[in-house]
Amino acid sequence: MLYKRRKLIVATLHQMMIAQNARVKSIVQRRRKTIIRKLKYILLEVVITLIKKKLENTSIHYWINDSDAKTSIMFLHPAFADHSCFDKQTKYFGNHFKVIALDLIGHGCSLGKGSITDTSDNIAAIMKAEKIEKINLVGVSIGAVLASDFANQYPDQLASLCCIGGYDINHFEPKLKNGNSRQQMKMILRGFLSIRKFAEENKKISAYTPEAQEQFYNMNLHFKKSSFRYLAPLGSLINKHETQERSYPLLIGVGEHDNEMAIKASKQWAESEPTASFVIFAGAGHIVNMDTPDAFNKEIESLLR
Repeated sequence: MLYKRRKLIVATLHQMMIAQNARVKSIVQRRRKTIIRKLKYILLEVVITLIKKKLENTSIHYWINDSDAKTSIMFLHPAFADHSCFDKQTKYFGNHFKVIALDLIGHGCSLGKGSITDTSDNIAAIMKAEKIEKINLVGVSIGAVLASDFANQYPDQLASLCCIGGYDINHFEPKLKNGNSRQQMKMILRGFLSIRKFAEENKKISAYTPEAQEQFYNMNLHFKKSSFRYLAPLGSLINKHETQERSYPLLIGVGEHDNEMAIKASKQWAESEPTASFVIFAGAGHIVNMDTPDAFNKEIESLLR
């Protein structure tokens, strides 16, 4: 009888050990799979590669990832910068979306014939070349102005519109417009005297965080004095069209540390767009995407849903 009890206890313990080992093995396998998935995501995020292309019959260069994603995002940079100011956005969105960032005429590699007023046509041409029917268009500063112009000219080709540090180009108050023009002229004059001094001053009024200031400063150093002429026709896009009914989501944003005029203009625009979302980005200056990239990316992500 004692022998049978001992045998039963040993058999029970053996079964318990087998079950315990199976549970441990199962947990280890699940955790291993989770870790592998996370590592794959991290590795994919790191190795996002953008392919440099030139738009046919223009001076425009753009960068695009090799992706079959149906959703596409295009980024338009501020003046005196280039496509690389959106590095943290192309890296963040590049795994799941087709991402495009271009150098506006007179900036980066886009030097030669062309006008800033051709930007909307250039965007449409890039979309045609890349077989994109609708685009999620994101613009910062002058990029926001040009994104708004695209909305005026090609509204049916927009999936969504995000304008940061911009203003309503269709109803820009003369007082604000004149103030903006005077500010731009002062900056241009500084640039003609010394690009280095211009870059030093511009980083302080454009970026808020030290990291973004340093990055923006280095971009400004590569801006050529001869490229100021490309910005001159920008005013011809202002108060040219009437705002059409929007069939796409609109996000208007501004940094809390941007200048008073920019914040006022953004608020006024948001108030005139009843269906628009409006965000004031804490801890950011004019170039929100560089100052607070995580918050910026999350807002863009919510716009794409």
